[in-house]
Order: sequence, then structure tokens, then C-alpha cells
Amino acid sequence: MSQRETTLTEFIIREQRRFPQATGGFTGLLNYIRLACKRISFVVGRGALGGATGTAGTANVQGETQMKLDVLANEIFVRTNEYGGHLAAMASEEMDAPYVIPDPELRGRYLLVFDPLDGSSNIDVNVSVGSIFSVLKCPEGVTQPTAADFLQPGSRQLCAGYAIYGPTTMLVLTLGNGVHGFTLDRGFGEFILTHENMRIPVDTREFAINTSNERFWEPPVKRYVEECVAGRNGPRGADFNMRWIASMVAEVHRILIRGGLFMYPKDTKDPSKPGRLRLMYEANPMAMIVEQAGGAASTGRERIMDVVPTDLHQRVPVILGSRNEVERIERYHRESDQGLDQPYTSPLFRERSLFTQ
Repeated sequence: MSQRETTLTEFIIREQRRFPQATGGFTGLLNYIRLACKRISFVVGRGALGGATGTAGTANVQGETQMKLDVLANEIFVRTNEYGGHLAAMASEEMDAPYVIPDPELRGRYLLVFDPLDGSSNIDVNVSVGSIFSVLKCPEGVTQPTAADFLQPGSRQLCAGYAIYGPTTMLVLTLGNGVHGFTLDRGFGEFILTHENMRIPVDTREFAINTSNERFWEPPVKRYVEECVAGRNGPRGADFNMRWIASMVAEVHRILIRGGLFMYPKDTKDPSKPGRLRLMYEANPMAMIVEQAGGAASTGRERIMDVVPTDLHQRVPVILGSRNEVERIERYHRESDQGLDQPYTSPLFRERSLFTQ
């Protein structure tokens, strides 16, 4: 390691020094999260050699089939963080209820929220997956945290981050003062600062959405995608590229590196679920990261981090990435709700078209 390289631990300590009243507890917590991500990276990197591929034969609280690595990654997060003395409780996408630190003497003042392994459907095909996390302050006077204590809007997050397990393992973090990326040096065993002050371009010509759900989309989303697909001959006058990885961590990471737009919008596929992604474990942490990098994150009708949670496993629509494109889609939602939208229809399918002449 070069003497000029900054480790994640050094970076966190440097940030701590900006706050004279800091006790070091928050720094300690981040170091335990870092350790959990390193452990998960090792397990994911072994793949089939570690015997952890395939399904676990169980389902999580949302009724989704768990992969073996979902269960293992959740266990790693819990066991790595439970005895550090910094947390009061943890909540995970894979657990029905919060995990309260069992020893009252070891309960700290923070709450950890995490998705231990995002994109786990990609594990068996060796595509990038990741972990998402954020930290909240435990309400004052609470000694036995419950689910209600976690129900804070994303704007109250103290930090947010993710680890992506791909060709290299990276940990991307915001403490509310920009976004920074750290690459795991496997020989040295430490995360090294490699991407300082990551920024998302305000404009983009790339978007990610699962088009198999098109028939369930709301009109403003259909309008936006149709305009993009129409390319330079459409109302946007430019060609767009479309991507879809089915791993939110990988999608957001691409946006941070080169710009873009990610959408998992509201649809009618399952009326009981107004969105696909979880507010607490996925949407809020990623919204904080994206906003700190100069992007925007919305449900289509409001800022994600302004949503007041009503349930620990609440789902919301998610549209995030390059600011100008997110604002365009928000405008399309407003126009649609007011009955003022003018959906674009490709000339090939209009009444006097190639197919009706």
C-alpha cells in the first residue's frame, strides 16, 4: 500500500475529528459494518466452492424465497455487529422484527438497518450482488427499541452506504458530506479510498427498467420510456441506452460511476404492493447516496427521503439518478394526475401509420 493511500478506517477517523464532541462510538460502528462487508465478500467470492449457492428452502417476511447466501449474509451482519456496544437494535429485510441487542449493558445509541444481500437472484449466475445499510439514531430515552423506533424518514439517516461484490469489492459511503468509494485491497485486507467525491451528471442518455412489467406501468412512466425508445426520431431528439441487471446495488453503482436513471415505479401488477423496493432497507439508503452525489431520488410524486414510514417492511416506487431526468418524470406524474399529460405514441402505431395504410 502506498503511503499516500487512505484506508476507510483512516477516512472515518478523519471525519470524526471534524466533530469535537464525538465519542468515537459512530466510528466504531462503521468499522464493524466494514468488517461485516469484508466477511460477506469472502463468502460471495467463494461461490459454489463454499457450498452456499442455491435456495435455502425458506421464505422471508415478504414471502420471497431466500437464497442460502441471503441467510448467511444476514447472520454475518447480525453476529458482527451485536457485541460492539454501539447499537441498540438492528432491522433487516430478512428478519420479521427488529433484533434488539440482548445484553442491556452492550446497547448503544444507534439503529442499524440493512439489506444483507441485494440482488441475490443473481448469485447462481455470477452477476454482481451487494449489501445496503444505513444508520439511524435511537430515540432518546428508549432502552428497549421496537419497530416503531425505526420508522424515521430517510432525511434523518446519519449515514448510508453499500458494498458491491463484483470483479472487485467496493464499499461506497456517505456521512452526509459527499459520497466516497473504497476498493478492497485483498492482499492488504483493507478498503482503500479510490473514488473521492463521486458525482452523478445531471443529464443522461441511459436508463434502467424492467420492461417485462410495461403492461402494468402508470401512464407517465409509459410516456417517458416510449419517448426514450423512440430515440432521435422521437420528441427527445436523442438516442438512449437501456440497461437492467436486477440488482439495485449494481444499478446505482453504474449511475454513480457514469450517470443514468434507475426505475422500479409504481404499477398495477400487485395492488397490495404500491412499489417493489423496501423503503427502509433499499430506497432510503440509496436515495441518500444519490442525493449526496448530486442526483435525485423520488417515488414519482414525492422525494423518497420525505416519506414517513408506517411499516418496517414498507415498499415504495423508486426513481433515482441523474437529476434532470428524475425531475422530468416527476413532471410527467404531475401532468398525468392533473389530466394534462400528452402521451407520446410512436408514428408506427398511430392511426395513419405503416401498419394501417
